[in-house]
Amino acid sequence: MSSYLTELRALYQLHLKKRPVVLSHEINSRCNLKCSFCDYWRYERDELDTDEIFYLLEQAKSFGILFYNVWATEPLLRKDLPDILEHAHKLGMTTSLITNGLLLENRIDELDHLDYLSISLDSIKSLEEIRGIRFNTLLPGIIKARDKLNKEILINCVLSKKNLEDVEDLVKLAKDLGMKISFEPIHKIESIDSTDWSTLDIKKNNKYQRVIDKLILMKKKGYPIINSITYLELVKNMSTDYKCHASDIILNVTSNGTVEHCRLKKTKLGDISSSLEHIWNNSKAIRNDVTSNCSGCLFFGYVENSLLYNFKPEVIKNYEWM
Repeated sequence: MSSYLTELRALYQLHLKKRPVVLSHEINSRCNLKCSFCDYWRYERDELDTDEIFYLLEQAKSFGILFYNVWATEPLLRKDLPDILEHAHKLGMTTSLITNGLLLENRIDELDHLDYLSISLDSIKSLEEIRGIRFNTLLPGIIKARDKLNKEILINCVLSKKNLEDVEDLVKLAKDLGMKISFEPIHKIESIDSTDWSTLDIKKNNKYQRVIDKLILMKKKGYPIINSITYLELVKNMSTDYKCHASDIILNVTSNGTVEHCRLKKTKLGDISSSLEHIWNNSKAIRNDVTSNCSGCLFFGYVENSLLYNFKPEVIKNYEWM
């Protein structure tokens, strides 16, 4: 299906049917890394089996979902991932995957039904300090994935105190590899140790703002940064001055089949043992209440898509990811 028709279908689903277009699936609760700023690996939950995920995808298709995004905690640990992506494709969904990249070299040949790939990569020099893995360990898998997929790959960088010096080099790496890159500031989680947080926390200061100004300049010069300038300005000022539509756009389902409001609030809306349509129709008051009482976040997928939802011209022009 052409991108133009997909965009029309997305607009119809979002603004006329008032339903989300993305199924964001936390497909498992296991990870092969233990990043200090992440809490997903800390709490193992049950995982849906293959047939249950097939059923979820079939529900999603009937509900009008167009995009199936697989993430959390490390999707490549699931042996049945190729079958799941194939099933989503057969239902007509566009598929995407977010990975830490550690298993890419071994598993990329299996992912024939993957449309978009996003790799979490925060640094070249200090990646081991941030995520406990060396950049040179990931690079062969990244290159193999690029060559195998022959599609645009996204590098996603979480900005923290530990990698501000590496940002420009990461952008240049993405350009040299023929990939795109996104940025978002680190988000504090409740479970993070205060000592760990002190080594990561970025505050709105001159150094941080100069880094964001550099990203804006590189974006304007044509470097492959997918973020909109509107978003980067919000990030520069640590501002959440936007109207959030995350729950209008993205349906979040956890590894055990719980349907949640979003990855930040994690308010339960239902369980996939009920139909997605039933859950959606019966959770409007909860969704509105959670959104209206939220102080906001700067997760780029939530912010950029919320700005798109509100038809912000600069974002429509310059935000490049799905």
